[in-house]
Amino acid sequence: MNEDDDLGALCAGAGRALAEAERPVLERHGLTMWQYVVLSALAAGAAPSQLVLAQQIRYDKTRLITLLDALEAAGLVAREPDPADRRARVVRLTTEGGRRHAAVRAEIREVEDGKLAGLSVEARRVLRSALAHLANTE
Repeated sequence: MNEDDDLGALCAGAGRALAEAERPVLERHGLTMWQYVVLSALAAGAAPSQLVLAQQIRYDKTRLITLLDALEAAGLVAREPDPADRRARVVRLTTEGGRRHAAVRAEIREVEDGKLAGLSVEARRVLRSALAHLANTE
């Protein structure tokens, strides 16, 4: 793979390399990548519903239930009835969920710093900005 490859191939290769490098961190903390994605989304604030959370992380809403069940059993998230709509559930991080997310995030940042060691601070900023743009463009 080289820098002349199309963006899809470059992003797929980078994603695989990062996922492999981050897997040991997640395993040490008893999480899967998707569970970490859920914790990261909730670290930004409670999700008004499971449906909204699924949309935010672009994950199948029916499969999300299994992820949330495991995270709730581990004491990392809580689901409570929405006072405005009893059929919906508000999903939030617990105190332990916040601690676990912060610990994993710190270790993942170390892994990322190692992967980006050859880039300047400005190049890292531009890379993050470009990837965020790609991720959020429909």
